[in-house]
Amino acid sequence: MGTTTFSGPVKAGTIKEGASANTGFVEMAQSAAWSQSSSAASTGIIIPANSQITEITLYITTAPDSANLSVGTSSSANELFSALALGTSANVIKQGSTGTITDADTWADIGSSDVTIQTISSAGSAGAGYITVKYIQNNNLA
Repeated sequence: MGTTTFSGPVKAGTIKEGASANTGFVEMAQSAAWSQSSSAASTGIIIPANSQITEITLYITTAPDSANLSVGTSSSANELFSALALGTSANVIKQGSTGTITDADTWADIGSSDVTIQTISSAGSAGAGYITVKYIQNNNLA
């Protein structure tokens, strides 16, 4: 299957303007490989400026060392959430929102520049899998 790339954001609905307008933004998603590391590591996921993050999902495919995971937009990697318990099992799905939300404002609007999603764990290096970030492009809630 082919893919199409175009500039967004994308809105959908049948009435674009007026009191009966029913258009809404289309939710976007990016996924990337993830590896457990006690140093901040870029996922390669870049979220466009002024986007609203709606969900972060961690798919654990290789059992991690017992530790907590943080996810953020800088080398401190904790602006989105911290203290998500990884456990020690493979084939597990974790929701970022069950970690400690460090700054809800960052979820509502990531800021005026594109940001790269980074991960960091409190210890260990065994875990691996995939991370998916869902967002509404340029919702601009700031």
